[in-house]
Amino acid sequence: QVQLVESGGGLVQPGGSLRLSCVVSGRVFSAYRMGWYRQAPGKQRELVATVGGDGTSNVADSVEGRFTLSRENRNLYLKMDSLKPEDTAIYYCHVTSAGMRYWGQGTQVTVSS
Repeated sequence: QVQLVESGGGLVQPGGSLRLSCVVSGRVFSAYRMGWYRQAPGKQRELVATVGGDGTSNVADSVEGRFTLSRENRNLYLKMDSLKPEDTAIYYCHVTSAGMRYWGQGTQVTVSS
């Protein structure tokens, strides 16, 4: 019954910015970890950034200093600045709660001139 809906992806030039959003609905525990993963063409899915209910975060080295994760209740946001072509991927919202894992459908981010 848990549903994650991402939005905000699109085409942006190198050095540009995007802001991704994820809205979570359904039955989940109040304290849960959520964040973003991404999968580039021909590559496996990798962690981008996550944040727990207590505010603790885990950010990939490749995006540290450029991406900012924020959480407001069941809404999760990823502000992406100084985007690089290497950031091109499908970005997936993810939630872990009580041992259960939930994924969104993904939103495409393309960084190209």
